[in-house]
Amino acid sequence: MGFGKFQILVLAYAGMGWVSEAMEMMLLSFIGPAVQSLWGLSSHEESLITSVVFVGMLVGAYSWGVVSDKYGRRKGFLITAIVTAAAGFLSALSPNYISLIILRCLVGLGLGGGPVLCAWFLEFIPAPNRGTWMVVFQAFWTVGTIFEASLAWFVMPTLGWRWLLALSSLPSSFLLLFYGLTPESPRYLCLKGRKSEALGVLEKIARMNGAKVPCGTLVSDHEIELAGNSIPTEDTQLLPPKAGEDTTSREMNSNAGGISSLLKLLSPELVRSTTLLWAVFFGNAFSYYGLVLLTTELHNGHNTCGPSELQSGNSQGVSYKDVFITTFAEFPGLLLAAATVDRFGRKISMSIIFFVCCFFLLPLVFHQPQGLTTGLLFGARICITATFTVMYIYAPEIYPTSVRSTGVGVASSVGRIGGMICPLVAVGLVHGCHQTAAIILFEIVIFVSGICVLFFPLETKGRDLSDSISSSKQTNKPVLS
Repeated sequence: MGFGKFQILVLAYAGMGWVSEAMEMMLLSFIGPAVQSLWGLSSHEESLITSVVFVGMLVGAYSWGVVSDKYGRRKGFLITAIVTAAAGFLSALSPNYISLIILRCLVGLGLGGGPVLCAWFLEFIPAPNRGTWMVVFQAFWTVGTIFEASLAWFVMPTLGWRWLLALSSLPSSFLLLFYGLTPESPRYLCLKGRKSEALGVLEKIARMNGAKVPCGTLVSDHEIELAGNSIPTEDTQLLPPKAGEDTTSREMNSNAGGISSLLKLLSPELVRSTTLLWAVFFGNAFSYYGLVLLTTELHNGHNTCGPSELQSGNSQGVSYKDVFITTFAEFPGLLLAAATVDRFGRKISMSIIFFVCCFFLLPLVFHQPQGLTTGLLFGARICITATFTVMYIYAPEIYPTSVRSTGVGVASSVGRIGGMICPLVAVGLVHGCHQTAAIILFEIVIFVSGICVLFFPLETKGRDLSDSISSSKQTNKPVLS
């Protein structure tokens, strides 16, 4: 039924959730310095405000995925929106450091459900358009970061950090406001045998898109299993298997459970891709969120060694203009990813951009004038945004359908670990007058990530997504686009 008005509305709703997550993550670079000055926190206590959010996200990434698979996509992102909005607003009322830490951890728990919205959105998108719309969907993150930087620029100097926390929780509240209009995924409904409800959603899509529901009978997965057939992929026609067609591997893939999927990620065929993917996701998250924090730390006086009183007095001197400028780097980062990912391929694009990022950060080993520091961070932010975007396109392409969601989900969780650690470097070392050591560590992580990309076993540019780990014996098998 194509891509039409229905998908645009779904994109707008899911995009609002992505904007919400970006704002909650971006504000971490502003809240830490403000609270550190107000409550006299140490650098480790300040960095913990950021780290606990990633701890919550690590738990939430698993929890909400299970909830959405069992009870539905809508209920999954409903609960995440409630947790994020409530904890985000209550954190603005935190009376002390401990309560702020607990509430920000709960915010992270809610933010961990972000992939549920992404999966819900993609299940409405025609297979040939998914690559393009993934980049468009990622642009909502960039909009969120820029909006948060703008909001902080106007709110922080006058109203303070509590108002910034409260206002930043509003996008999650909008998800609750329009929740009643959101449809359930027809793929999920069919999986649960609720084909009459699925057909109702499909008919609604057809009406809004000005198309017709394809002829035929909608058959649920339960009926296919009872008939002894394998569960088809989304490009497979609902026809009996051809004579001599091997359906064993398809049945194994479709029935793979959580434990078997995890074991398959470390099978001889996939262990190389999996371990390298984990390393690159870790490096991307460590570097991206580290650069966000460095943008604040290198402009608030904490990167200069001096008496503690002087540092405390300068902690409020965040240059919101410079933070706003560097945040705008995400737009050219998206354009860079879009321009290179198909022309030069995933591997070469990511690797070269990682190395260019090292080039931009290298001068920051030494203290630089504020204008030059802003320019260098702007260039580095372009590069790391581009690698993150290409990584999210490449990762699903290297896994077979049976373990695709598990593979990308586990890799994303490893990235959360990088997010937990980066505040110790971007905040802790810079506060301790060790800017050189902090930049060198970021250089090492980014450089190693670029090397790991070169060792990926295959280039997926122009390659169909396979339903099998080893496709050499399945030349006539339908593939998932």
